[in-house]
Amino acid sequence: MKMRHVRAIAVFGIAVVALTGARGSHGGSCGGSSGSHSSSHSDNDGTTGSSSGGSVSGGTGSSNKAVRDVTIGECKYDEATKNLVARVTIKNDGLLDYDYDVTMKFTGDAGGTAVPATATKTAVAVTAGASQSVELTTPYTGSGDGSEYTKCEVSRASRS
Repeated sequence: MKMRHVRAIAVFGIAVVALTGARGSHGGSCGGSSGSHSSSHSDNDGTTGSSSGGSVSGGTGSSNKAVRDVTIGECKYDEATKNLVARVTIKNDGLLDYDYDVTMKFTGDAGGTAVPATATKTAVAVTAGASQSVELTTPYTGSGDGSEYTKCEVSRASRS
């Protein structure tokens, strides 16, 4: 095989890896699953609501890597504080320390009464090779028990 053919194949291979992501995209969802999971709970600490490991929005470049670093642990309505709460873990597998900005979007079922709400956390410092768990909150503006909010998703994440 001539050297130009080998070079062309190498360039093609690099392009495929660059376009598909060498780190391995999880099909647009958190935690490596291609769907979502949700569950309702009620416990003795005064919190009720639903939990969801919903989807993540796309993005490109560093933003897309930041989204993949975020795992949703729990989303719920906190009756005691009247807030919608998302607990997430940010895992930095890189070799550099990063500050992350994360925005969560809380929604309900299609045709439901939930007005989409967002919660943002900025400047979450995560050292190289470490994880950081954070809580994002936004005030609940409804008049019920928060059960109309059935999904949450990472709508935006970036790192710098």
